[in-house]
Amino acid sequence: MKYRLFTSLTVLLLAGIGVSSIPPQPPAPSPKPNLVFILADDLGWGDLSCYGATDLKTPHIDSLMRAGLRFTSFYANSPVCSPSRASLLSGRWPERMGVPGVIRDDSTDSWGYLAPGPLLPDYLQKAGYHTALVGKWHLGLESPNTPNERGFLEFDGFLGDMMDDYYTKLRNKHNFMRHNRQVVNPPGHATDVFTDGAIRYVTSRKGRAKPFFLYLAYNAPHNPLQPPADWLERVQQREPGIDPTRAKLVALIEHMDANVGRLLSTLKANGQLKNTLIVFTSDNGGWGPGKANNGPVRAFKGTMYEGGIRIPAGVAWTGHIQPGRTSDERLQLIDWLPTFLELTGQKATAPLDGKSMLPLLTDNEPASSALEPIHLRPLFFIRREGTDTYKGLTTQAVRLGDWKLLQPNPFSPYELYNLKDDPRETTDLAGREKTKAAQLTRLLMDHIRQSGSVPWQKRN
Repeated sequence: MKYRLFTSLTVLLLAGIGVSSIPPQPPAPSPKPNLVFILADDLGWGDLSCYGATDLKTPHIDSLMRAGLRFTSFYANSPVCSPSRASLLSGRWPERMGVPGVIRDDSTDSWGYLAPGPLLPDYLQKAGYHTALVGKWHLGLESPNTPNERGFLEFDGFLGDMMDDYYTKLRNKHNFMRHNRQVVNPPGHATDVFTDGAIRYVTSRKGRAKPFFLYLAYNAPHNPLQPPADWLERVQQREPGIDPTRAKLVALIEHMDANVGRLLSTLKANGQLKNTLIVFTSDNGGWGPGKANNGPVRAFKGTMYEGGIRIPAGVAWTGHIQPGRTSDERLQLIDWLPTFLELTGQKATAPLDGKSMLPLLTDNEPASSALEPIHLRPLFFIRREGTDTYKGLTTQAVRLGDWKLLQPNPFSPYELYNLKDDPRETTDLAGREKTKAAQLTRLLMDHIRQSGSVPWQKRN
């Protein structure tokens, strides 16, 4: 009783001298999350068991998808590698970053040159992050477009496009493997080597106050289909009668999945997983000659049909993204940068074409007004190429709502599809829906005009 009386008198006395009017101190801000972005190379929409594949097993990637939000209508910005990676890291349409096509070590067959301007790791450094790229870069082979010059404090990976061999890791007899600016030649399968590098990196950040951004870009399952022998044997024993080419692809994907599991286990053991936002996705659709499974849609990598540009994607963040959700919202790789800027409280210092999807991630039922910019915008796709099919020209596509206009090659008429009624793109409506075709053609022409001022070749 005496304690209660003393406490009451104390409260009254403090109130009398105005202490009660002092506003309470705001809670300390939550620490910024670590960001881990895992990008597969040519992984088809249907080539994960959580997307319906029945002849492969991807338990670790599946668990990551279940732990957060899985997307069913996520798009690359291009049906090939470099343009999609340019959009991912810049938040801009790839041709506005000078990368309408694939950057190669052969200058006569290279169709892009990364333009100056801030990239995602530059912004994240300003937000207090340490930044690292482990794996495939594919946005430049020489200064000033190497990872360490474009925002990554740490680079442990491959500068080029594809490897001719997952063990020698050479491309056209050249070694493009680097640790920062040093040429290296680590032994082992590339998927294992890159995972080892990612594990070393996250472990080196253990216990540090500064958050980190790890961009882990695998070469798998890109051609050549070269899984470790024991992984291939395992698939062949489990799936009798499987097509030999398909077996190699399945084994390469399952081997990558096991390596994703290694990284997740390390993050958990380090105590980092609880405050780490993790994305898993692909750069474009699966490769047809490799027997990829792009789900119930048309065609494969390299085309503007859904099989070339629709990709698997998911994101997890413990305590912030409700697990077990799926979304059919139409999103693109271009949207990740503005999302991360909003998440980390950064303002863009250059124009952005992508839109933040943060309300969709962190709110189970976001207000429609928060998603309006995403719902109403057109999505654009591009590929410039030098084969006989392209002859140095581009193919492009635009999606607006349920409608999609595309050109299968530079010398064919535009085709129009209603993806709601015809998700397999079997019935070209360009001749019947002329008003809609004209509307989307005008959108695409305006986009081409606005993007045409950016050079995509190196200035001599």
